[in-house]
Amino acid sequence: MLKHVLEQGRAAADGALEQLLPPATQHPTSIHQAMRHSVFAGGKRLRPILCMEAGRMIAAASGAVSTAAESLPAGIEQVGAALEMLHTYSLIHDDLPALDNDDLRRGRPTCHKAFGEAIAILAGDALQTQAYEVLSQIACPAEARVAIIREVAHATGTIDGMIGGQVVDLEAEHKKPDLATLEYIHRSKTAALITASVVSGGLYVEASDADIGRLRTYGQSIGLAFQIVDDVLDLTQTSEQLGKTAGKDTAAEKTTYPALFGIDESNRKAGALVDQACAELDGYGEAASTLKELARFLVERKK
Repeated sequence: MLKHVLEQGRAAADGALEQLLPPATQHPTSIHQAMRHSVFAGGKRLRPILCMEAGRMIAAASGAVSTAAESLPAGIEQVGAALEMLHTYSLIHDDLPALDNDDLRRGRPTCHKAFGEAIAILAGDALQTQAYEVLSQIACPAEARVAIIREVAHATGTIDGMIGGQVVDLEAEHKKPDLATLEYIHRSKTAALITASVVSGGLYVEASDADIGRLRTYGQSIGLAFQIVDDVLDLTQTSEQLGKTAGKDTAAEKTTYPALFGIDESNRKAGALVDQACAELDGYGEAASTLKELARFLVERKK
């Protein structure tokens, strides 16, 4: 069941991305080729899938759509595509020499290795602006559209958002890690956009405030678990298995959960967070089964 959901979600997200991104032949071609190089480099499409499944769960619980895997709220894949554009922009910039200085992403050369630093920076910028153009036109009520844009903008910003988390991550390198710094980095740099993806799916289908609160708690829990597992995999998997350079966190003396707690305790903490996330959705019954499976998938994955 989950394999089918993941395949369907990737296909829906990729179809929307293909439609919404400028073609590689569009002038100026270099920037559009660079954007597509990174967007279509593979990847789990986790954020779009979480967005779509959150929307499906709320709509199914209200009877608006079927619980069947084929039943997605109409047009929600465009929200997912915008989220994937933002995620890819962050990866392009993350890999730059001034930040993580990585040559490999999703098993292929990083954007700056393939197109040069200047075009890579601009490709990240372009994906960010394209994402907000897409979000401004999604097919939901205006109030919901504004709420989604606000949610996503905050999640990618400097206060408890992705950029702020990246800044603290950079400043924490080569320093003795502490739990408060570690929590801030992970919740801001990674969990914030995952949470926004889940919440955006709920907002798209006009979920109640109570629904949004439960989705937010679920997203925050799985977002932190996802990053804890990422930290563990960086130590336990090869570059070939990960599709990116392994051991980078250790080399940069980054603040990570394994550095503070060890691998076994880190895995235990990730599992407890997933249990917490799933418990938050118990009231939705069968409609929540896919989101619960996705949460468990996050801690069982190997890349």
